Amino acid sequence: MIIEAKSRDTVLIVDDSPETLRMLTDALDGAGMTVMVALDGASALRIGEQIVPDIILLDAVMPGMDGFEACRRLKRETKLAGVPVIFMTGLAESEHIVRGLEAGGVDYVTKPIVIVEMLARIKVHLANARLTQSARAALDVSGRYLFAVDHRGRILWATPQAEKLARARGADEKFELPEPWLDWLDQMHRGMAESKSPPAISFRDEKLRLQYMGRLGANEFLLRLARDTSSDSPAEFSKELGLTSREGEVLSWLSKGKTNRDIAQILGLSPRTVDKHLEQIYAKLGVENRTAAAAVATNASHRNF
Repeated sequence: MIIEAKSRDTVLIVDDSPETLRMLTDALDGAGMTVMVALDGASALRIGEQIVPDIILLDAVMPGMDGFEACRRLKRETKLAGVPVIFMTGLAESEHIVRGLEAGGVDYVTKPIVIVEMLARIKVHLANARLTQSARAALDVSGRYLFAVDHRGRILWATPQAEKLARARGADEKFELPEPWLDWLDQMHRGMAESKSPPAISFRDEKLRLQYMGRLGANEFLLRLARDTSSDSPAEFSKELGLTSREGEVLSWLSKGKTNRDIAQILGLSPRTVDKHLEQIYAKLGVENRTAAAAVATNASHRNF
């Protein structure tokens, strides 16, 4: 079956008010968008099983399943997790706004809806969603162990490599941050963490470590997952050569033929930091280049093992 590329953005409107549905449908159709309509949360879930919209406009207060619960359920579906949800509500109290954002919404508008404002918000969130999808696709292709979490440490998305590395023995289990990493993540958000990388911990038969890469959005934080490599450079190895633990790690990977860029990615450092470590290593070992340093490291390793 051949599926033609979409030329119009698809919007799913979920609201139990016929007046609101009619007004939004006319406005969005006039703006060149394809509109789907659901009168309640259950209907929205059924539509989501069949079609993935580009954006969802969701009424917060509906009989039966309210918008907050509908959003949470929609976001549990992998194919819908990246679809932006804008809440429509007459409730302007902070607690309702927070509930909407925690449920997975990206924005909210208060009723009565101002069409010009709604169209502007839709345009912005559609553009942001496309940028995010492109960035994730690029990360997937790059083969990096990256994933994003919300402020509670819940996984929002992950590159295939990260998901495979952190997967439980059961093929369908989802990776969740262990408690020690949740505490560290909370400290990172409050600016109190001592390091961008928490201590490595044994997890699912493998020792893994984490590095904080930055904030992607108001409630989306990028993390890098890696196998812990500190044991590849024994304390005796660094001590014998008069190197710091980090310098020992850099030298260990250099001796294995890794480039400066490779070492930076493996250890979660910037290439410039790796260069500075190598300058110190050359000075301490009394050598002038990486080949000579690698030879010294190889000899030291043979003596220690």
